[in-house]
Amino acid sequence: KLTLDATNVQLWLEHIRETTGEKVTITHFVGRAIGEALSRAPSLNGYLRLNRYIPHKTVDIAYLVALEEGANLAKAKVDNIDKKTVAEIAAELRMLATRLREGRDDDFKKAQEPLRFLPVWLIRKLVWLVGLLGSSFGMRIKALGIEPFQFGSAIITSVGMFGLDEGYAPPTPFARVPVLVVIGAMRDAPLVVEGEVVIRSQLTITATIDHRFMDGYQGGVLAKTVRQCFAAPWSLEGHQSPPAS
Repeated sequence: KLTLDATNVQLWLEHIRETTGEKVTITHFVGRAIGEALSRAPSLNGYLRLNRYIPHKTVDIAYLVALEEGANLAKAKVDNIDKKTVAEIAAELRMLATRLREGRDDDFKKAQEPLRFLPVWLIRKLVWLVGLLGSSFGMRIKALGIEPFQFGSAIITSVGMFGLDEGYAPPTPFARVPVLVVIGAMRDAPLVVEGEVVIRSQLTITATIDHRFMDGYQGGVLAKTVRQCFAAPWSLEGHQSPPAS
């Protein structure tokens, strides 16, 4: 769990909105920060195949998208997220989410169709098998909507939109990812800055981790990188200092 001063991030996101016209949010920024952390901790950016660790070639992250007024969830995966700007992530995620909500994602529809007719006990076995084939062996089976490594190396979702300060994602074995991240609501709260108590916008991020991938060292890299990104968000796009206001 990290509670972070989001003041600089808010200013940076406002700058991006003004210069690009893209509706970037804290969710897009957190995805970029987690992508940066995964690129710096390669042992988190991979998967297990028969208990053997294999690194991914790219840093990919899946966002959860609410469908049917919250009655269903789907994933929208952003590939090479550590190579993209926050504005590019926002534009791609908007496109993917729109396609899902309009029913134009063929893989999602194929994956959902069998679930409508199967009993729960059989769904559990099917989901486990799909996770094994897609996220451990990297198989693509178009007839079932199975794609290689469909969740990448991390899943991100938000409870802040529901007014919740924080939440924890339950372990999701079928996804077979090392990290699940939940973004809470932005709140004004007192914070000590240079020896003085000030009111700052703060954000809580929680992570559920698979200990087969992660120990204290990797956890430290993850936390340190995310803190650095929040302190100097402009550095993610190659700027040495904040843009002039």
